[in-house]
Parts: sequence; C-alpha cells; structure tokens
Amino acid sequence: MDFVKEGAEIFIPDGKPVEEALQRITHLAIAAHQDDIEIMAYHGILECFGKNENWFMGVVVTNGAGSPRDSLYADHTDEQMQRVRNREQKKAAYVGEYGAVALLNYPSGEVKDGKNHTMLNEIKEIIVKTRPEIVYTHNLADKHDTHVAVALRVIQAIRLLPKEQRPKKVFGCEVWRSLDWVNDDEKVLFDVSGHPNISAAIVGVHDSQICGGKRYDLATEGRRRANATYAQSHTTDNSEAYTYGMDLTALTEDDSLDIQNFILGYIERFKKDVAQRLQKMF
Repeated sequence: MDFVKEGAEIFIPDGKPVEEALQRITHLAIAAHQDDIEIMAYHGILECFGKNENWFMGVVVTNGAGSPRDSLYADHTDEQMQRVRNREQKKAAYVGEYGAVALLNYPSGEVKDGKNHTMLNEIKEIIVKTRPEIVYTHNLADKHDTHVAVALRVIQAIRLLPKEQRPKKVFGCEVWRSLDWVNDDEKVLFDVSGHPNISAAIVGVHDSQICGGKRYDLATEGRRRANATYAQSHTTDNSEAYTYGMDLTALTEDDSLDIQNFILGYIERFKKDVAQRLQKMF
C-alpha cells in the first residue's frame, strides 16, 4: 500500500508478502494510539492467536508524538518518541502473532479534523484490502477526543463502501471510558480470560507509557477482572476477565442513522433505567 505520511508503514511479523498478509485478515482493530489496540481489542487478538483460519491486524492512526514521558524517556523529543512507540507496537504485534500492523503516522490534530478526507480514504483502503469480518474501534462515548474522532472516521469510511464489502460486525471498545454504564441488554461482553500471559505481555511491552507514569498494564487487567466480577450481581462469575463493547454495526448497515443520536440513545436508555429503578424502590 502507498501511504500518505512520511514514515507510515505496514509491519508483517511473520514476513509474508504484504498482499498475502492482508488478504488473510479476519479481525481488524483501528485505534488512535500505540497500545490502544492491546487494551481495547484483546478479544480479536485472542480469537486469532495460534490459529490458521483467523488473522488479526491492528491499525494505529496517530504518530505518538504527543505522548507523556518520564524516567528513561523524559528527555526524548517528539521524533524520538514516535520511533520508540512504533517499535513498541511492533513488539506487541510480534508477541501477539498479528497478521499485520499498519502505522499511519498522522498527527492528532489532523485526525480530529473532520475535513481530513486523506486519512478517511486510507482507512477505507485498508478495509477494502483486508475485507475483515469484524472491526474493533473506539466507542463513541469515549472521553478522549482523538479516540472519538477515529471511531467516527471508521464509521464514515465503512459507509463509503458498497454494502457487500462492509464488515459483518463493528464494535466500539473501552479505553478512556468504561462501558460498565451501558444497560446489560445492550452491552457486548467479550470473554478475554484466555492466555493471560500474552495479554500481559502485549500491554507490557509499551514501556514508554508504563515507565512514563501510566500503569496501563495493571489498570487494564484490573478493569477486565472487575468487569467479570461485577457483570452479574446474582450469579457466580462466568469468566475471569471481560472487556465490554458497544455494537456499532447498525451504523454501518444503515447510512441514514444519525451517529450522534445513536450514541445519545444509549445514554437516554441508561438514564431511564436508573430512574425506573429509583422509582420502583420508592
């Protein structure tokens, strides 16, 4: 593939030719930053790990230049941080046995620009080349602007495709806001209890973030275990770890659906659930 940004690349951990590697992809994660994939889309990684029929690919849209830094990385320039973060992402791809990982290298400001059709077309092209069955991206209620922007671009890119080329399922996942608040009948539960050593390793290799004062490794494991325990109040745990998702497929099947009203509907139904429970207890 021909990328727009200087330094953008595709890394194939097992060394397959790019075209062959992309054609085998079944599960695709499109995320804002290096390490978002490992936090939000471990279900897809797990579905493909050690299997020949399923292959996972991650796409990182931003260049990582604005990352917080401390300790070993405190004096790193933005350019040095980009190299470090891309190297860490490649390590995660190798450990997690990804089919491929694409690093698009966009500054965050460009990602948040709704008029940036260049990035939109690149995401569209990746989906065309891979034809995944499942796409994971950020959820539309995330509190990080760049995450929400990426989720919107993914939906917009899919809507540019003919219906027969669109993925079967599209999920919005947790990073900078838990989806615990989503009503249980609408919440997508992903069992991610398998291979906890791989889960820990692919988050842990992002040393520049963990060493920089953000314990994403511990927080990610803690959230998943908490999700599993607090998923149901009146039954024993069915899993050791869950990630929560929001099913966005309707937005990529029906182009007439308003994206903002779609996510606000989740919030209104949550509000209604809380009000009804309070009223019942009164």
